[in-house]
Amino acid sequence: MMWVARRFLSSVVQSGHYAGLSGLFRRPQHGGLPELELRYLQCTCCWRSLVPVAGFETLNATLSSASEPCKEDTQRPLDACYTSEQRDTILRLLNNATSSELADVKLLRGRKCVNIVEYRTKNGPFKTLESVLNVPLLKHKSAVTVFDSILNPVRKQKKVKIQLAKFIRPEVDMSWFEDANSIVSIVCGTNKIAWAHVDRGMKVLDWQQLDCPNFLKGTYMASSYLNDVSAVVAVLPPADFYIIEKSSISVQNTALFPIMAHMRVVEAMLFALLEPQISPPESNIPPRVLNMMRSAVGRHFGLMVGECRTSSAQTVQQLMTESVTQKLPRINVPSKLLVKYRNSFQMGNRKEGDELCDALLQAVAFYELLSETSS
Repeated sequence: MMWVARRFLSSVVQSGHYAGLSGLFRRPQHGGLPELELRYLQCTCCWRSLVPVAGFETLNATLSSASEPCKEDTQRPLDACYTSEQRDTILRLLNNATSSELADVKLLRGRKCVNIVEYRTKNGPFKTLESVLNVPLLKHKSAVTVFDSILNPVRKQKKVKIQLAKFIRPEVDMSWFEDANSIVSIVCGTNKIAWAHVDRGMKVLDWQQLDCPNFLKGTYMASSYLNDVSAVVAVLPPADFYIIEKSSISVQNTALFPIMAHMRVVEAMLFALLEPQISPPESNIPPRVLNMMRSAVGRHFGLMVGECRTSSAQTVQQLMTESVTQKLPRINVPSKLLVKYRNSFQMGNRKEGDELCDALLQAVAFYELLSETSS
C-alpha cells in the first residue's frame, strides 16, 4: 500500500514540475499560491521509504498572507489589491458619503473623515484608491483597514433593553418614582456599607461609606451586627427611596454560603430599620426600601462576563472624568468629592474598595433605566 502511495505522489511531483500539467505541486500562475516546499514522511513499515508531502508551514503562511495582501506590502499599488467591483464600491462611498456617514467607517472618526470631504471638495472625486493616500492622516496601512471596513462593515449588535421593573423587588408601579426627588443607593460589603445620595438631576449629594468592624468576625452575634447596621442607618441622608443592592450569589455554591448569609442578614436589617412600618397592601402607599439586582447594573454598564460581574472602578473613574470635562455628563460629582476620591480607584491603590463604586453605579443605572422606561 505504501509502495502504491509513494509511486502515485512521485508521479504527481514529476508531472507538476516537468510536464507543466496541473498537479498538487505545480508552480501556480500569477496570483495563485506559491510553490510549496517539499517535506517527507518516514514509512513506519520500511525505514528506507520516504513519501514527499507539502510543508504545512508554507501553506499556513501563504493562507495568512493571502487574506491580507496589502497590509505589509507597501510597494504594491492599492488598486491592485482589489477587484474592479470592490474598487467601485470603495470609491462610491468615499466620493459620496457625508462626514457623519464616513465617521461610521473604522479609522475614519474625527479629523480623517473631515479631511476626506475637504480633499474631494478641493480636488474633485477620487479616481483611484492610490489617490486616497494624498489625504492627510491616511497612510497605506490605515487606508487598507478603511477599505476593508467599507467592504465588510461591522454590524452593530442591538443592545437588549433592560426593563427596570424586572429588576426591582418588591414589584412596584413605576409611576411611584415620577415624583421622587432623590434616592440613596446602598451597597453592603464584607466589612463596610457604602451609599450614594443622588437627586433627580443626576447630581451626587452625598457619597461615602462606613466601616462595620463586627461583620464576619468570629462567631456571628446578632446584636453586634445590629449595632453596625444601626450606626450606618443613623447617618444615612433622608430620601424618597432607598435602593439596596441584591447580590447574585448562588445558593448552590456552598463555599460562598457564609458570605451569602452575611449579605442576607445585613439586607434584612436595613429593610427593617429604614422602613419599620409596613403599610397595608391596599393602601397604595409605595415602599421606601427596594432591592435592585446587581446583575442589572452590571449589564447596564457592560460589566458582565458570563454570569460574573467585573470591577466597576474603571467605569467610575470615567464618570468622574466626564463630570469635569463634558458639558452634559451622565452624573455630576461635586468638586470636593472629586478631590476626595480622585486617587481612590486607581489600579494598585484601591484603598476605598468596590462598595463605593457599586453604590454610585447603582444610582446612575436606576435613573437611566427609569428614564428609558418612562420614554
